[in-house]
Amino acid sequence: MNRLDASRRVQIVSSLIEGNSLRSTSRMTGVAINTVVKLAIDAGAACSEYQDRVMRNLTSKRIQVDECWAFCYAKAKNVTPEIAAKHPYAGDVWTWAAIDADSKLIPCWAIGPRDGVTARIFVNDLADRLADRVQLTSDGLRVYLEAVERAFKGNVDYAQLVKVYSNPTEGQKRYSPADCIACEKHAVTGNPDPDHVSTSYIERANLTMRMGMRRFTRLTNAFSKKIENHAAAVALFFQFYNFARVHKTLRCSPAMAAGVDNRLWEIKDIVEMIAAYENSN
Repeated sequence: MNRLDASRRVQIVSSLIEGNSLRSTSRMTGVAINTVVKLAIDAGAACSEYQDRVMRNLTSKRIQVDECWAFCYAKAKNVTPEIAAKHPYAGDVWTWAAIDADSKLIPCWAIGPRDGVTARIFVNDLADRLADRVQLTSDGLRVYLEAVERAFKGNVDYAQLVKVYSNPTEGQKRYSPADCIACEKHAVTGNPDPDHVSTSYIERANLTMRMGMRRFTRLTNAFSKKIENHAAAVALFFQFYNFARVHKTLRCSPAMAAGVDNRLWEIKDIVEMIAAYENSN
C-alpha cells in the first residue's frame, strides 16, 4: 500500500494538533478522509505507546488530578438500547488526567466513565510512574478516596479541594455552572501542605484540551463517533503538549522542564515517531 510522504503527513498531523476536524483536515490537505482517519489512529497508538514508555520514574513533587467531560456518538440522555447494543461506548466519556504542578507535565491519563473502576485504573497508573512521595490534590469526587488508598498505600500526602456552589440545583440546568462561593480543603492522607492544595493547573489544562481538540468543543456536533478516534486524538494532543509545545511560564516544553527529554520536538519528530511505530507493527 502506498504511504503518504513525510511532508504531507506533517500537514495532516499539524492540522489535527491545531484542533481541526478529520473532514476539514481532509479538505485542507487534499487527502482522502479514510487516509486521514488511518493516520490519526496510527498517530494515537504511537503517541500512547511512546509516552507510556518514557513517563517513568518521574521526580514530581506536587500532582493535581481531575476529569474532563465529553461524549461519544451521542450524549448519555440520547443513548437508546438500540444504540447501546451497536455502540457500547456511546454516551459520556471522561478524560482523567494528572498534571505536575511545577513542570506542567501531563504524565498519564485514562479514558472512561466517571466511576470507581476508571479511578482505580488511572490512579494506579499514576502511582507506578512516580519515583518519590508526592502531594496529591483532587476534587471532591468520592471514588478517589479508595483509589488513592489502594494505589499509594498511605505513601502520599493527599488532600481534596471541595468547591461549594450557590444554588447547585439551578446550576445543573444551565450551560454555565453555578457560582463557586467557597473552597474547602480536606486533608485525607499524610500531611499535605494547605498552601498547595489546589486544582487550578489541571483545570486550566482541561481548558487547553477543549481549545486544542475539536471533538471536545461544547454545544456543537464536533464529537467522536468512535471511542478509538477519541482516544487517538487525546494521545496525539498530549504528545504535542508534553514534547513540542513551549509553555509560556517555563519557556520550554513540559517534558524538558520535568527532565523527561532534553530537546523541543517539532511536528516532523512526531511524524518520524509514528513511522517508526508503523514499521515495527
